[in-house]
This record gives sequence, C-alpha cells and structure tokens, in this order.
Amino acid sequence: MQIIYWLLIAVMVVGIIGAVVPAIPGSSLILIAIIVWGIVSSSFAAIKIPLIVTIIVLLLSVGVDFLASYVGARQAGASKWGQIGAIVGLVVGFLGLLPTLPFGGPLLGILLGPLLGAIIGEYIYRREFGLAVKAGIGIVVGSLVGNLIQGLLAIAAVVVFVVTTWPQVFGS
Repeated sequence: MQIIYWLLIAVMVVGIIGAVVPAIPGSSLILIAIIVWGIVSSSFAAIKIPLIVTIIVLLLSVGVDFLASYVGARQAGASKWGQIGAIVGLVVGFLGLLPTLPFGGPLLGILLGPLLGAIIGEYIYRREFGLAVKAGIGIVVGSLVGNLIQGLLAIAAVVVFVVTTWPQVFGS
C-alpha cells in the first residue's frame, strides 16, 4: 500500500510540474491520482477533503490562467490579434515547427512560440513594431505569472492530500 502511495505522490509531483509548464497535465493529474488512491484504499471518506480542495484548485487554475493572460495583455495594451498570435505560437512552438536549436526542442518552443506569435499578431494589427513587442512581452509575462500561481495552487492541493492521508498510510 505504501508503494502505491509513493507512486501516486510521484504522479502528483509531475502534476505540480505540469501546472507550471504548459503542455503537461497539471491539476487534472493530481485529481486523477487522488481518485486512484480512493479506489485503491477503498476509503473515499479519507479523500473527501483533498478531493474537494483539488476540484476547487482545478477550477481556480483554469480561471487564473485566463485571468492572468488577460491582465498581462491588458496592461501591455495588447489586442485580440496578439492573444490569438500567442496561442498559435504556443501550438507551433510545442510541435517543434520553430527552427530547432541545438538545445531546448519543444520546451524552448513553448517559451519562444507565444512571444513570437504575439509579436507577429500585434504587428499585423498595429503595424508598429515597438508596440507589438511590448504587447507580446505583456502577454507572455501574464501567462508566466498565471502558471506560477497554478503551481502554488497545485502544491497546496498535494499538501492537503498528504496531510489528510498520511495517518491512514503510516499511522499517527
């Protein structure tokens, strides 16, 4: 039982990383691990609080992601073109369609893609390179702040799970 517990904790750590890094499942992975623990331990009563907290974290994560990107774009004066460009850039960067450097691969594409996409989208809309760069940076900074907040929420969900289930697994 303890081995399964530690494996699920490892899955939750991957979920924490996924809350911060785009394209890796985050809070949903933590939620799945908690449900698996409920099934394995045959004690859904023991996971009631972590399950509720994780569902709330999952909903908050979605809201934080959109809100942080929106606020970052708004502060930088970005248009919808810049936001669409950032989304397209993220997809293109993740799939590796950006020129591959000797290091980085898709992870570097995930970081550079939204910035380049936002700048291109804003430039198409405004035709002013300086404003396009400012808007692109605003969108990316907003997204990064949102990802960091999601990471903190994911850590909180895992801590609640560990605190509430530790006595069940290892005794008082």
